[in-house]
Amino acid sequence: MPLGFGRLWTAQTVSSFGDGVSHAALPLLALTLTRDPMALAVVTAAGTLPWLLFGVLGGALVDRWDRRRTMWVTDAARAVLLAIPAAAAVLDVLSIALLAAVAFLLGLGGLFFDTAATAYLPDLLGRDPALLQRANSRLRGAQTAMSGFAGPPAGSALLALGRAVPLLADALSFTMSALLVRSLPAVGRPVPETREPLLVQARAGASYVFRDRLLLGLALRPAVGNIAFLAVETVLALFAHDRLGIDTYGFGLLLTAEATGGLLGAGIASSLGRRLGTGTALTCTAAVEGLAILGLAAVRNPYVAGLALAVCGAGMGATMVLAPSLRQAIVPGHLMGRVASTSRMLAMCAAPVGAFLGGWLATAYGIRTPLYAAAGLLLTMTAVTATMTNNRRVEAALRAAAPAGGPEHPAPGGSALSERT
Repeated sequence: MPLGFGRLWTAQTVSSFGDGVSHAALPLLALTLTRDPMALAVVTAAGTLPWLLFGVLGGALVDRWDRRRTMWVTDAARAVLLAIPAAAAVLDVLSIALLAAVAFLLGLGGLFFDTAATAYLPDLLGRDPALLQRANSRLRGAQTAMSGFAGPPAGSALLALGRAVPLLADALSFTMSALLVRSLPAVGRPVPETREPLLVQARAGASYVFRDRLLLGLALRPAVGNIAFLAVETVLALFAHDRLGIDTYGFGLLLTAEATGGLLGAGIASSLGRRLGTGTALTCTAAVEGLAILGLAAVRNPYVAGLALAVCGAGMGATMVLAPSLRQAIVPGHLMGRVASTSRMLAMCAAPVGAFLGGWLATAYGIRTPLYAAAGLLLTMTAVTATMTNNRRVEAALRAAAPAGGPEHPAPGGSALSERT
């Protein structure tokens, strides 16, 4: 791996720990203000709205801007932003409206950072499919370990010290990440397109995704998945308290169980891709996620619930290594920001639907109903997209992306994919 990757990995590891602190603390913080599921859904959905409003345009801007600078400036801005709810918590003027506003602005920062990071990585690694999969496995493993395994218990514990403490911890993580990203090496940029209006360039990136069945299939999986997962996440704290009978610290441990599975899934992703083929592996992991959520809905035992979340996390962890690595290997560099943001926009725009769906179903039909609905959506999505992302399509896309006149890219994982479909 290039030396710069180590700094990028460290920056994202530090930031992911802060995200894990907030991931556990924010739902619990909102619960100190209200127990209305729809109010909780507003806070959850607010963080995803920037992708709905600015997703494709953000990708076009990232393709114009310096990607490294975009990352560190965004992280610095998010560190400053978190001081606002921290101060409000100290002054006892924190509200659901303020939390929703801050979540929206953090989401806007995440749009630019995540898109720039996705586009920067293949530039740093020379678009080598095997290196990309190894890098994404390490990044995803660190993210899972920090944001899910270490961060949530820390967030629950820090919340006991004061409502502002976990917010300040996340701000510190953004500051450290910004400093590390700023030290990353400059990389060669793709040859720029003729300067066209921003809307024209944004539309070109979106069209590239929708015209390609493989890229469209890769985008639909997280889009439908986010409807399902946000429906669950919106009510998970309430579900854990009312049905599983666990306390604040237990909720952090429940999230840790999911993260443990995610860490395992990220670690075995390359092996799954080699043994099954990337397309088949993606179909299997999607099916595992749906079945795990179905099991979670049916149980009352907190230990079995933790196991179900761990299995779901494993499926998610493997998917989030295999799918981005494939996309980064086959998309031209000058389109990477727009394609990444379009795919992410579809996923994130689906999230508010899932958040409000979860809140409405829980209010109207009971706390388990969002989980059953989520499982049904995940299993249906698995069947619909299976042929769009099969192994044969993956192999064809990798051959087409190979340099003209040069050797074909190896399949992600370092060996040729089989002919399984």
